[in-house]
Amino acid sequence: MAQKTILFPTDFSTASDAALPHAESLAKQSGARLLIVHVEEPPLAYGGGELYYGLPEPSSERILKMLEDVRPADPTLPFAHRLTMGDPAGEIIRIAGDEGAEMIVLGTHGRTGMTRLLMGSVAEAIVRRSPCPVLVYRETAERLAGRKPEPIRA
Repeated sequence: MAQKTILFPTDFSTASDAALPHAESLAKQSGARLLIVHVEEPPLAYGGGELYYGLPEPSSERILKMLEDVRPADPTLPFAHRLTMGDPAGEIIRIAGDEGAEMIVLGTHGRTGMTRLLMGSVAEAIVRRSPCPVLVYRETAERLAGRKPEPIRA
């Protein structure tokens, strides 16, 4: 019987960092290993076929080191890393299917309006096309900024 897997995609953002303890907790509760994945997007191509690199691409070694630094707090929890290239949502969905993942746990920035329209939503694409349940964790803006949320007053 294959070991259960909880898939945790990361883009190294504070939103991803905030979702990691939830992925870890679910993996512990279900006796699953944690598969920590990062998907690098390939450079964009213009209509003429030439590539646009824009900002300098981080080196593969640097990205791999960043990925290896993402690990569960509990050293007894089994985990593995996977670095791949492609469309983030498509690759995450493919890996979830290939691995028979029990669940995908990911953080989201919670963009709305024009920002979401222009940038798209990887989380939304994963939720729509995932072969397994998806837990999308959105940390509050105050916590992401390192502040305590203001209490709600009546």
